[in-house]
Amino acid sequence: MGKRIHYVEQHRTIVPGIEMTTKVTNHPFPRHSHDQLAIGVIGSGVQRSWTAVGTVYASPGDVITANPGEIHDGVPVAGKTSSWRIIYLDPQVVYRAIEEETIGTIEIARPVIRDHFLAATLTRLFECLADSNSDRLAIEENLISCLIHFLQRYGTSRRFSHGSSPRIAKAVEHLNAHPERSVSLAEMAAIVGASRFQVLRAFVRELGITPHAYLIQRRVLLARQLLASGQPPAEAAIGAGFADQSHMTRAFVRQMGITPSRYQAAVA
Repeated sequence: MGKRIHYVEQHRTIVPGIEMTTKVTNHPFPRHSHDQLAIGVIGSGVQRSWTAVGTVYASPGDVITANPGEIHDGVPVAGKTSSWRIIYLDPQVVYRAIEEETIGTIEIARPVIRDHFLAATLTRLFECLADSNSDRLAIEENLISCLIHFLQRYGTSRRFSHGSSPRIAKAVEHLNAHPERSVSLAEMAAIVGASRFQVLRAFVRELGITPHAYLIQRRVLLARQLLASGQPPAEAAIGAGFADQSHMTRAFVRQMGITPSRYQAAVA
């Protein structure tokens, strides 16, 4: 096995609801989701991802996307180093930027897009957001131009839905409501009116991960919110439902690629 390479920079931005990272890594990211719309550009290497539309490959210059709540992973091909810049946009930021042009929530229909103009537009937006001297008007212009291009070429007004069956949608809703709580398969089975095995099998079939894996990644997202609000890591760990800070740190690094303390230093 080759040398592990893993560099992540969490960039500061002056716009609430927008986060950005630069990643240079051969670290595989497990299946997970984000609360935000994630859009980025591959700089080097080839990344393989499991998505709702199947396995996709992203090469240098490709735009990568993930809708809020959409399960996906990221694995560097052949263990070689990949690099990418990615912007995470809270749904309300997206809505405010495009509300005059569309009705409802947009969803990006393709997880990998080969579009040189879009990649260049995203790169300009990233650089504008990362520059502490950027004028707010310049940021607004770049953000709206980027999102409208997305909407016109690759967007739909369809809302993303967790799974296709009402049972699994209900199970997901239950986990989302209180990710910090301890939960059992028996409890979930009683809520949705199925056996424990039926819940487990359907959950994996429709979402691609187990209920426990889904719960852990939801706890990571809750921890991220608590850290961003200024809570100390130890308190954020307990508040998000982890046994302790070290447990949270392991899960956080595995999913986000960065330690909770470094994340907090950049965004809090």
